[in-house]
Amino acid sequence: MISTLEDRGLTEAATVRARVLWLVAGRLIISTTLLGSATLLQFTVPGVFPVDPFFFLIGLTYGLSVVYLSMLKYVERHPWLVNAQLWIDVLLVSAFILVTGGIRSDFSSLYLLPIIAATIIRSRSGGLQVAALSACGYFAIVASQYVSVEQFPLWVAREPDLPAVRFAQYVAATNVCGFVGVALLAGSLAEGLRSADARLVDASAAMADLRAFNAHVIDSLVSGLVTADAQWRVLTFNRAASTITGVSSEAALGRDARQLLGLPPAFSERLASAPPSRGRRADFAYATLDGRTIDLGVTAGQLQFPDNTAGHLFTFQDVTDVKRLERDAGRRERLAAVGEMAAGIAHEIRNPLASMSGSMQVLRAELSLKGEQAELMDIVLKESERLNSTIRSFLAYARPTRPTMARLDLAQVVAETARLLQNGDDVRPGHRVEVDVPPHPVWCETDDNQVRQVLWNLATNGLRAMSTGGRLRLSVTEPDTGGVEIEVQDQGCGIAPADLDRIFEPFHSTFERGTGLGLATVHRIVGDLLGTISVKSVVGQGTSMCVRLPRPAADEPARELSLQEAV
Repeated sequence: MISTLEDRGLTEAATVRARVLWLVAGRLIISTTLLGSATLLQFTVPGVFPVDPFFFLIGLTYGLSVVYLSMLKYVERHPWLVNAQLWIDVLLVSAFILVTGGIRSDFSSLYLLPIIAATIIRSRSGGLQVAALSACGYFAIVASQYVSVEQFPLWVAREPDLPAVRFAQYVAATNVCGFVGVALLAGSLAEGLRSADARLVDASAAMADLRAFNAHVIDSLVSGLVTADAQWRVLTFNRAASTITGVSSEAALGRDARQLLGLPPAFSERLASAPPSRGRRADFAYATLDGRTIDLGVTAGQLQFPDNTAGHLFTFQDVTDVKRLERDAGRRERLAAVGEMAAGIAHEIRNPLASMSGSMQVLRAELSLKGEQAELMDIVLKESERLNSTIRSFLAYARPTRPTMARLDLAQVVAETARLLQNGDDVRPGHRVEVDVPPHPVWCETDDNQVRQVLWNLATNGLRAMSTGGRLRLSVTEPDTGGVEIEVQDQGCGIAPADLDRIFEPFHSTFERGTGLGLATVHRIVGDLLGTISVKSVVGQGTSMCVRLPRPAADEPARELSLQEAV
């Protein structure tokens, strides 16, 4: 609204300057016409009117016009300059009529010019003021011709061949009525014109605001929007379209939309044959300007223009992530089906394996085996136990249990896990287990058993990676970004960069005689707990695995209180 008022003020100021400029130009044209007519008349009929005053008035008009032009830039700040011009015009017209015969002058209609100019520039009230001033000036001229010098010594002496007084009164009254009538009529026309101009300005401003709003809405769309004419030439190309394709709006305008969007020929043919009320949808690969290949989802339809011609409308999005999620979901469904079947098979294998292992142990105790036979029996028992452990780990991975969420102090869990590790069989001479946890509780809403399993698997992997000894560090931190982080660092052999992307895959192990299900189980548990796990490793220096778990917002004030208590 404020912008509209400012625009209207600027428009009115520019209009006033333009009208004053036309007033000056009209004054010069009329003065030049009168000068030429007077010169021609003086040559043809000498002595018709006084030459010196006439030419003096014309020269004065030219001089004043130059002054008016120099003051044109000030008229919008000083409106009285326009009024002064109009009043001076009345005085000049009065002087011109006086030197051309007064009551007998044929130029009394010149008063109408400043009256009309006043109504155009200063509305009806300004026109009536100039009409009143013109009436006063004309009455003064007529009175000066019919009143004796003794009574009014400053006026012109009465001429002997003037018309009768009654006729002079009639002529004066007629002219004055004409002045007022023209002021009223011109004022009404000027008011109507001014009102129409104001409505036009408002309509133009509303149209400009609507056009700007529409352009803003189109550019704010997250989907690409492209319109094209019947010859497929691009007419509009919004900001999202430029972001997705990498082509600027300026470069896209006028190009063939089919080539710009990389539409398959079959899709373009189906679009051309589609009914106006139906659109077409297609997903296809698209090569962007910066060399990337994305999946583009395009919906196309007909666009009707106001002149009843038909064009084309395209909306599209980058559906690369959606397609990847769909592929991942399909892969997970297939893997889930295979996993269910494999879990069933593993369960069926486990039962006879247990029977076989038990029978072997009984036979080992009852038979007196010696030498190679005893060694072979021990190998069978050891391998059956390893196979049973592998099947048990696989079932834990393939049939996860539902997390039981409870309020848990992670600092205490990490400290207890470290004590178990220090007294476990995995710690060898040269291993050093360190714990770095805050002195205050670190609360988190999670599953106790699953968190302990994650810690145990990561820690035992770290100990196995340090075959010659080293430091294993377990820590808990509370980052400023929220959540809780559990980090397990070792000084082992590290992980090769080529294996980093595969360490969480089932049955992929870098350890000898490893099942490859430990880290896969860790990754699944962390995902079930809505957390994330990241790995940093340098070959020959060690590995750091960081598990980040979310924490409800309600726990944040407790964390701040604990920090204050710790300080």
